[in-house]
Amino acid sequence: MKAVLTVFSLIHGLVALLFASAALLLIVIAARVGWQALMSGVDRSAAQQIIEAVGVLAAAVVALQIAQTVAEEEVVREAHISGPTRVRRFLSRFLVVVVVALAIEGLVAVFKSAGDPSQMLAASVLVLSTGALLAGWGVFVRMNRYAEELEPEAMAEATREDAKLA
Repeated sequence: MKAVLTVFSLIHGLVALLFASAALLLIVIAARVGWQALMSGVDRSAAQQIIEAVGVLAAAVVALQIAQTVAEEEVVREAHISGPTRVRRFLSRFLVVVVVALAIEGLVAVFKSAGDPSQMLAASVLVLSTGALLAGWGVFVRMNRYAEELEPEAMAEATREDAKLA
């Protein structure tokens, strides 16, 4: 069984490395788009390109944060998500990045739709969906807190693991 868990840790490490590589490529692409926008002149078209670059950077942040979360939770800690504390911590780390990235994408979509009002509905749905995701996450954290009170030793163990990473 130990060998199987080692193989899973290696696979998770590879996945984290691929996410980090994708994040770096997205950063390069966003920088290139931003540079091209600046070189083409400071006008409305450049503003749209820079807004698109911000959206690409948001995706890069998500990919990088997922890489870090997977590496820390599955490779460094070798933690297997089974209890409420671990589930809440893992999902919270993931969802905070996703919610922020979706909010940024929503703002980018709103700015883009200023030039094309037919896109405003899609932008509005994205922003409202992000709000619903945030509200659902809040309900999950609140409900999960009651489950954590039933196993205080799991929270203490997770806190000790945090100290190891620091």
